[in-house]
Amino acid sequence: MTTPAPTPSYFNAIYTRPEVLNVSLAAPVYTTAGGSKLTLGATAAIKSDFMRMIGIPQINIGSNTTIRWGSARLRVALALDNTGSMSQSGKMTALKTATHNLLNTLQGVAAQPGDVYVSIIPFAKDVNVGPSNNLATWISWTNWDAANGSWSPCLHWNNNGQCTSGTWLPANHLTWNGCVTDRDNTPIQYNTMNTTPTVTNLATLFPAEQYSNCPVALLPQTYNWASLHAKVDAMTPTGNTNTTIGLAWAWHSLTENAPLSAPPIVNDGIETKKIIIFLTDGTNTQDRWTGNSNQIDARMQTACTNAKAAGITIYTVLVMQGNASLLQNCASSPSKFFNLTSASQVVTTFDQIGVDLSKMRVAQ
Repeated sequence: MTTPAPTPSYFNAIYTRPEVLNVSLAAPVYTTAGGSKLTLGATAAIKSDFMRMIGIPQINIGSNTTIRWGSARLRVALALDNTGSMSQSGKMTALKTATHNLLNTLQGVAAQPGDVYVSIIPFAKDVNVGPSNNLATWISWTNWDAANGSWSPCLHWNNNGQCTSGTWLPANHLTWNGCVTDRDNTPIQYNTMNTTPTVTNLATLFPAEQYSNCPVALLPQTYNWASLHAKVDAMTPTGNTNTTIGLAWAWHSLTENAPLSAPPIVNDGIETKKIIIFLTDGTNTQDRWTGNSNQIDARMQTACTNAKAAGITIYTVLVMQGNASLLQNCASSPSKFFNLTSASQVVTTFDQIGVDLSKMRVAQ
């Protein structure tokens, strides 16, 4: 739209250059396409001394300037440790309070729906993608089918009364609890990447697993704040620690392709910033292949490096115990790593991160 031009008297009061002739101000133009911006323009002429001798008494000049302001959009993924140790020292209670507060802050900085999206990724050894995904083409059932089912008819029983041979019938996939374990690690570390899964490359699929300590199902990117708060309330601490899978699925949740297909980013000139907030309270204890902490840590570090190289900003929060150097190296900068000595600090830390994200919303 067009706004009234500033008055000549105001402009002349601040622009006092008598050698400049015929100053003319263009009507300022204000638009909201690609963020709020105001365009100003002016033209004038300057007397010519030397050029006058060849018939050019004056030189025309002009200038335009554009002032931008507004807000960047945010895509935030919360990778939250839901392992059994989070039940100790009030950590899960503090985490829920802190996350509710953070969600309220993010909702408050969203001027309109879609300015801020949030996903919640509760993790333990596995991540729960929801049993409703039992027909998804990005799930691999090979290991699940081999581990879940029964022999029928049974041709041989052992001394414990267990059937050991016959025709193996895999269980109905509708009985799957929704958990998936790490993607293949060789020859390519797909478990540390956000490579789009495809049935033409089975190594990129996510192996279903009937993990007995399956955490609550993740929630993909949304601005349904009621659903986000409900997901936080549903979190329950259980199982062992595999930080790599938590970070990997946080990254998947920010990716526009499968498996979670985040809403496409609008290409209208407004920047969209992608952020992972990662919280854990302990060392790595188990992943798909091993209980060796050093090996799991190495995979986690690779995943962090890959995500940051893709433009993801990572905040890391270590609660009371764990590998501090791993989390510090994973963070995008030293100021984005928090090493907490008590559960109560989770609340103040998330408040601080919320303030930081609010500042990110202001375009520079």
